Amino acid sequence: MTNEELWQAVLAQIQFNVSRANFATWFRNTKILSKNERDVLISVENSFSKEWLSNKYSSLILKILRSLDKDIKSIEFKVNSKKVSVLPSTSIKKVKEKEKLEGPQLPFHEFTLDIKTNLNPRYNFDNFIVGGFNELAQAAAWAVSENPGFVYNPLFIYGGVGLGKTHLLQATGNRIAELFPKKKIKYAPSERFISNIVEAIRNHNIGELKKKLKEIDVLIMDDAQFFAGKEKSQEEFFHIFNFLYQSQKQIILSSDRSPKAIPALEQRLRSRFEGGMIADIGIPDFETRLAILRAKCEEKNIELNSRVLEYIASAIKNNIREIEGALNRLIVFQKINTKSPSLEIAKKLLENLIAPPKKTTSFKKIIQVVSNLYDLQEKDLLSSARRKEIVRPRQIVMYLLREELHASYPSIGRKLGGKDHTTVIYAWEKIDKELKNNDELLTEINLIRQRLYSEF
Repeated sequence: MTNEELWQAVLAQIQFNVSRANFATWFRNTKILSKNERDVLISVENSFSKEWLSNKYSSLILKILRSLDKDIKSIEFKVNSKKVSVLPSTSIKKVKEKEKLEGPQLPFHEFTLDIKTNLNPRYNFDNFIVGGFNELAQAAAWAVSENPGFVYNPLFIYGGVGLGKTHLLQATGNRIAELFPKKKIKYAPSERFISNIVEAIRNHNIGELKKKLKEIDVLIMDDAQFFAGKEKSQEEFFHIFNFLYQSQKQIILSSDRSPKAIPALEQRLRSRFEGGMIADIGIPDFETRLAILRAKCEEKNIELNSRVLEYIASAIKNNIREIEGALNRLIVFQKINTKSPSLEIAKKLLENLIAPPKKTTSFKKIIQVVSNLYDLQEKDLLSSARRKEIVRPRQIVMYLLREELHASYPSIGRKLGGKDHTTVIYAWEKIDKELKNNDELLTEINLIRQRLYSEF
């Protein structure tokens, strides 16, 4: 396996361990510079990326590398002054023509970005599969693309991890660019925006940053939940938001939860988020998951056995990104072995994804995750306080302790400050009943579960 093929295989697994926004932000322009029997040297775009990858993702990268090559013992990051793959819009057409001539490629074209808009031209409405789980969000995004600034402004799309929010946002931006070529469009993950705010404050040029942002006609921001608790960033974004909105500039946002479920978000900013159109993206059914797989195969110009595709669609239910990750792993196998994997081989290749070792959680982890999600102190959940902002998360803790740990009602009551078991029963029944009709609560519970069992 060459260094390039090895790194593509690593990216294939990283892609479904991180959000699309983080993947595009931190893994853009990365590659293996050199590799010996024990050590791997990885090229990164800049010193900021080097620091972030070293602190946040080094253990994940090393773990994946060792699963592919057991002899690898360590990794290092090096800033590469030569920047690649971020192309001006005039070059994107040439890249597409070249890909058609060269035939099937490894699956990572994530980094072919329009340097002016930061949008990936591969995300469009044509390859966005529509089903009952996302049709409202898709219809709203399409309407916005036809008349930006005047319908559904702002457009706020929320849903669980890996369900296609980033694809839809970028597809909207790309269609606006096609229909209104003179409009200035900028796509940005909120983490990048926040880091820009921090850097501008440090360098005393926040005014210059705000001036540039106010020149934008369409602002597309991914993962708005990361504004939670960042007061200065919220303040600056509030003023930018107001200016763009009053100037009839289009604002498109995404989040893993609805605006009212984002903790430590200023009320004035929350009201702005809720002032336009809010649409959610749910979990796709089997037929839609299979359609997504077939569309991806067609897009990547590869053929896989129908039974293999049906196996993936039936085994991975809650995350489109994980479906893509499984498909990418099979593509890497096919690329290296020049043959399509059988169902038996596919099951073997995907066993760690589809049937991972049973994960466990704990009382401490549940308290920690819920308190972080709702911006509370852990002691608040264990107290006898009856404030609304505490009672609801406490009921969710009781529900999760029962569902995830199968704890008895009396033991749950004892752990939560000596509550009576009837209080716990009431809390469990209330949350269980509400989950059947409340999509926002279902999204929050699913998000908590993802964090409970996440290793990274």
